[in-house]
Formats: sequence, C-alpha cells, structure tokens
Amino acid sequence: MRRQLSTAITHDDMKGKQSEDHCILQHSNRICVITLAETHTVLQNGRAIKNITYQISNGCSRLNNKVSGKSKRGGQFLTDFAPLCRITCTDDTEYTIYSCIRGRLLEVNENILETPSLLLEKPSTEGYIAIILPKFEESKSITENLLTREDFERVVSERSVTQSQPS
Repeated sequence: MRRQLSTAITHDDMKGKQSEDHCILQHSNRICVITLAETHTVLQNGRAIKNITYQISNGCSRLNNKVSGKSKRGGQFLTDFAPLCRITCTDDTEYTIYSCIRGRLLEVNENILETPSLLLEKPSTEGYIAIILPKFEESKSITENLLTREDFERVVSERSVTQSQPS
C-alpha cells in the first residue's frame, strides 16, 4: 500500500517577503517535507544557485542535527519561523528558507549542497529542503493553518493582478 502526501502550502509572502512561498508536503504519518513552492523567487526567471548552507549562525548548523531511535530523540526543535538554510543565487541575492511549522528536525537534504540544481529542477522531490516531525497534538492544526492548493492558486492569481496594476 502506498501512502500519499497531502500538499499544503504555507501562506504566501513568508515573513512579509513577497513571492518567497514555501510548500509543506504532509504524509499521513505526520512527517512534513519542506520544499520551495513553484512560485518562490529562487525558482523564477532562470535564476542560478551559487551556494546553499545549513549554517544558520556561528553556533547553529542544521547539519549537526542527530536523530536516533523510534521516537526520533536528539533532533533540533524548530519554531515555525526557525531558519533551515540560506540560498545564495549567482546575482548574490540571499534567501532564508524557514521551517514554517513547529516540530523536530529529522533530516536536511545534504544532496542539494553538492548538486544545487536539484532545488531548481526537482524542488518537491529530490530538491526538498528538510523533513520535520511536528508534535502529535499539533499535526492536525498545521494543515488547518496553511493554504490548500486551490486557495494558494487564488492568492497567487490575486497577487499577479495586484502586481500588474499601475501604482
């Protein structure tokens, strides 16, 4: 039997930054995969990625996350606005990717460090950012607070209309 991921997209304009949309793919077992939404600025206009780092600050690297056991002990606990990684494009524009949800960090995708093009070419599969396990009691509220695919498309459509109107 194959389990499906239900897609929920976080609100557009992450932390007030327009078109920095994140996507959360939630599995029926509560595990959430954090990816870039196809509308994220990094994925637009043929941008190229120069660097991706999970080094958040001098004292915090998501690469140092160590999880063990059935209950996933040891994983870093993240708030919904905790930075996961920083992406620098070839034009030196830097983007911070946030966790979007509260939970325990299970894994970061080290493959995108070696092959940043995965993030551009396959953002919702091999180019994912991280995997997070929300607390059991919070897992249902996560999807309730995010936009569905249809709601997200409506917001993006409204955003396009607003951007195309003269000031």
